[in-house]
Amino acid sequence: MKRTTHSTSLNSWVVLALIVLFALLTILPFFWIEHSEFPGADALAEEAILEIAPDVEPWFQPLWQPPGSETESLLFALQAAIGAGFIGYFFGWQRGRKRAS
Repeated sequence: MKRTTHSTSLNSWVVLALIVLFALLTILPFFWIEHSEFPGADALAEEAILEIAPDVEPWFQPLWQPPGSETESLLFALQAAIGAGFIGYFFGWQRGRKRAS
């Protein structure tokens, strides 16, 4: 049976506290600032352009428009997660190569 040392249990509590802190910092702004939107940079840029030159016409239309801003946020988060997975895999692969040689 493996014995747990004081430092191991302390590290576990620190990791758990950091995870809870991260979750709170991520979730609280949605409840703290009620009835507000979190527009993306594309929407803000479009508003700024239309304010400067209201008669401007877009050069092209998107092939597919997500049904809502939540879906767009979900797709963006999925894209970020896939990218982070590739980056993590690459660094793990490099570390494995270093250890093997």
